[in-house]
Amino acid sequence: MSRDETLHDLQTALSMELTAAHQYQLHASVLNDWGIDRLAGKMREEMEEELGHSDAFIDRILFLKGTPNLVLEKTPKIADSLEAVFQSDLDDEKDAIKFYTDAARRANDAGDIGSQVIFERIVLDEEGHMAWLELQLDLIKRMGEPAY
Repeated sequence: MSRDETLHDLQTALSMELTAAHQYQLHASVLNDWGIDRLAGKMREEMEEELGHSDAFIDRILFLKGTPNLVLEKTPKIADSLEAVFQSDLDDEKDAIKFYTDAARRANDAGDIGSQVIFERIVLDEEGHMAWLELQLDLIKRMGEPAY
């Protein structure tokens, strides 16, 4: 893996994290609108964590003498139910985990331990998000959305 490929992976990761932060922000606002303030607060915490991840990627891109491009990977979508909120976020987290795992391997193969460590650290955070989202979907399935 070359420096350009590493920078490409870091840029892709940055775009993914910015998209995730905006998606969590949108979900927090929707949940506030629905009167589910505690859950909206949790989404805002997730948004802040994703912004922290984006900072790590920006810092690494700059360290490698690249130029960060702060663009979203895709447009955030408004969900129409709690289940849709959680499922959308879960799908994105699964995609991120796969990409970061592969990017960590590529960074290792290139001897870029710094980038590898960043990808691995963030994979662990995303796995935590994934587990929480899976739990919420399981609770909705068992209890029903109105009781949730």
